[in-house]
Amino acid sequence: MRQWYETLFENYAKTYDQESFTKGTLGEVDFIEKELDADKTLRILDVGCGTGRHAIELAKRGYSVTGVDLSESQLNRAKEKAAAANVQIDFQKADARELTFQTEFDAVLIICEGAFSLMETDAMNFKILENVTRALKPGGKFILTTLSALYPLYHSVKDMINAEDNNMKYEKYSFDLMTFRERTTMTITDDSGTQKTFETNERFYTPSEIRWMLEQLKFQNIAIHGCKIGAFSREDTLTTEDFEMLVIAEKQ
Repeated sequence: MRQWYETLFENYAKTYDQESFTKGTLGEVDFIEKELDADKTLRILDVGCGTGRHAIELAKRGYSVTGVDLSESQLNRAKEKAAAANVQIDFQKADARELTFQTEFDAVLIICEGAFSLMETDAMNFKILENVTRALKPGGKFILTTLSALYPLYHSVKDMINAEDNNMKYEKYSFDLMTFRERTTMTITDDSGTQKTFETNERFYTPSEIRWMLEQLKFQNIAIHGCKIGAFSREDTLTTEDFEMLVIAEKQ
């Protein structure tokens, strides 16, 4: 069965790069570099890399990056952009639930809902975290941004998103207090000008849930913060005003 995120990211790469939430790449990579102590010898895995905006910027700064994504359309766009930037990146078509990397990377990134939280079950989302753990070397760093359940408990996600300057429009919004899953009817216009409407299903997480999962996977030094586009910071306290949370942790 074809899932909604597969429909969304089919023939949507150029339009995706114009969305407002993609405009903070430089500041976000500045933060990632700081977290990695600007050590250019480190190998980085970007899960759900999309059109490669973080992977390409990191490669331009001298890092070795592997990017994986389920969408061939997004990856093709990423490869075009990498070629234009004259950087070498190992882009691979792969499902984040089925990654087979074994202690190969010094850092793993999942930024802007790169696979995690989009999956249709909690078990699938946890499987992605298990694969991240396996891919990391001991002492490796994991940087994740994911949907914060604190926000929809206090706000209308639909109204917030529809107020933004994005191509995505939402209707029939619902948020299930038992599962912390948001379901909406999303309408987009793809790269060819075709309008598509489909049902979404995204999982919002509480900070305690994220911490518990990472602790079960033997991560340490887990830090959870507010998440501002283009301005990731350990000084940003997570509040009910943050649509996403920024998570940093280290594999034991």
